[in-house]
Amino acid sequence: MNAALPVDVLKQHLIDPEICIRCNTCEETCPVDAITHDSNNYVVDPDICNGCMACVPPCPTGSIDNWRLVVRAQAYTLADQLGWDELPREEALPEAAAAVLPPADATAPEPPANVAYTAAGASVPPWSAAHPYVNLYTHKTPVTATVVGNYRVTGADTDSDIHHLVLDFGELPFPVLEGQSIGILPPGVDAQGRPHHARQYSLASPRDGERAGYNNLSLTVKRVTEDHQGNAAHGVCSNYLCDLAKHDTVQVIGPFGQTFLMPNHPRANLIMICTGTGSAPMRAMTERYRRRIDTGENGRLMLFFGARTERELPYFGPLMKLPRDFIDINLALSREASQPKRYVQDLIRERAADVLGLLADRNTCIYVCGLKGMEVGVLDALREVTMQSGQDWTILHDVLRREGRLHFETY
Repeated sequence: MNAALPVDVLKQHLIDPEICIRCNTCEETCPVDAITHDSNNYVVDPDICNGCMACVPPCPTGSIDNWRLVVRAQAYTLADQLGWDELPREEALPEAAAAVLPPADATAPEPPANVAYTAAGASVPPWSAAHPYVNLYTHKTPVTATVVGNYRVTGADTDSDIHHLVLDFGELPFPVLEGQSIGILPPGVDAQGRPHHARQYSLASPRDGERAGYNNLSLTVKRVTEDHQGNAAHGVCSNYLCDLAKHDTVQVIGPFGQTFLMPNHPRANLIMICTGTGSAPMRAMTERYRRRIDTGENGRLMLFFGARTERELPYFGPLMKLPRDFIDINLALSREASQPKRYVQDLIRERAADVLGLLADRNTCIYVCGLKGMEVGVLDALREVTMQSGQDWTILHDVLRREGRLHFETY
């Protein structure tokens, strides 16, 4: 009689739908296209996933870091995963499968050496960053916040309707750090009759609140009326938020984010590169520095900020009132009638000597936030600036990522 074949056990990679905020980071990061999604869930194809772990560090919520030991022939299918509202319970393996289990201390697969740093930015925070709290509130257990302010921060005569929204949490704990984000649950249901998923927004306020000493925070929200191709589109959550009035309440989940965090050690320098509402985390970090301007703890701040016109730059007025010896501001305007068309990468090249000076300082961290398309332009500019000085950008780029000093948050 033939001996029974050994049971093939799979450590299956799954995404927790209760925590996932559908930000698409995992799908964009996966080097083998094992991750896909529908209007309900993000899922991992067990026939494609090789356990490289490239998608795990960039996930802002940790929802991607879930695993189940299953008999390979009984692995959860894409159809199974797309229909979940929560992860299934961990089931005991059959006796034949238990005999071939990995060691008790085995963890998720280790990434191959060649995918350790596949993303443009770091997968670790700066060494001195404060400890972040994440996922304190989920889709099932959101926290209620009250609107205490809602102000338009772009010119009323422009098509760019961007609002500064202040939310107060009262006595409920909601600790956050500069660079983190939250999820907003818009009311109502989608076309399939399901409650809307959360939309993610970066914090525009520092850790001690929009109003210092109060349990509040602020967001920078652009009213979406068209997609990136210029077609008419109604942003469900952005329009909801922009239309809120004082004393209205919203359902919030989070906070999220464990790597896009500012350094905490004295005299740390920040190079901040952003467009539009990507200014939110830069505002939070700048305000953190401004509030301690007399302590002697601050390093240098250098900002590259892009928009079509000055009137469409959120926070333009307050930004221009900051002391010039406190922050080095470089505005890239692409549609200003009286100026040549320029983008943030153009200004990085123009300020090459100063950028290089900061890059040479191990206390410097770089933050990039805005539309996904800006990543290539920024990296190309940094590469050119570095190479012009005779340095090897490949080596510097790897050092910046490994030391948690180059961070991207694009959408």
